[in-house]
Amino acid sequence: MHQLTATKRDIFGKKTTLLREKGFLPAVLYGGGGDSQALTVEKTEFLKAWKNAGESSVLNLAIDGDGMKSVLIHDVMIDPVKSNPLHVDFYEVAQNRLLKLHVPLVFVGESDVVKSLGGVLVKVLHEVEVEALPRDLPHEIKVDISLIKSFADHILLKDLVIPAGVVLHGDKDTMIVKVDEPRTTEEIESLEKPAEIDLEKIEVEKKGKTDGEITEEVSEEK
Repeated sequence: MHQLTATKRDIFGKKTTLLREKGFLPAVLYGGGGDSQALTVEKTEFLKAWKNAGESSVLNLAIDGDGMKSVLIHDVMIDPVKSNPLHVDFYEVAQNRLLKLHVPLVFVGESDVVKSLGGVLVKVLHEVEVEALPRDLPHEIKVDISLIKSFADHILLKDLVIPAGVVLHGDKDTMIVKVDEPRTTEEIESLEKPAEIDLEKIEVEKKGKTDGEITEEVSEEK
């Protein structure tokens, strides 16, 4: 299990900018039946933990003076310009209580239909909902697209290999990924061809509007 160290924070509001300038991130821990706690974590260490655990794997969060907590990275506020994390929300979980959350799908392998026949890979789903105890939560679920051997093949929710202790939610016949046949030259050309403009129709519409305006003016004069 991944581990991250945090310290209690007594800096709030605009002053948290100083923390970021020094390489730290303001954070909040909530859940667990108690009051929320304002924390600080090292930005570099957090990025490593976030990359490895994502938002679906449990972390051990070591807090100065408050022991170890089992947490999920619940939300990360991102700078819209620089794409850097600005703030982190941690959620404390109970090890004996089931959690329901979304886990990302990772597509692995290569389909011969794509490689040899020029098929177009279409990913319909990018995450699935699962339920499990914190210790059993997967970081990701892999989808092996090498199983698609013809244009008639596809991978459904029920085809996924799910780890022990994990329950998959959703309609088991939901499509996850398929391969479409490549477009013909004629289809591509028709998409690239600019739409034809009916100039005569435009002129008729303009004339109709003008006639209507004149008629209205005449009626007003009467």
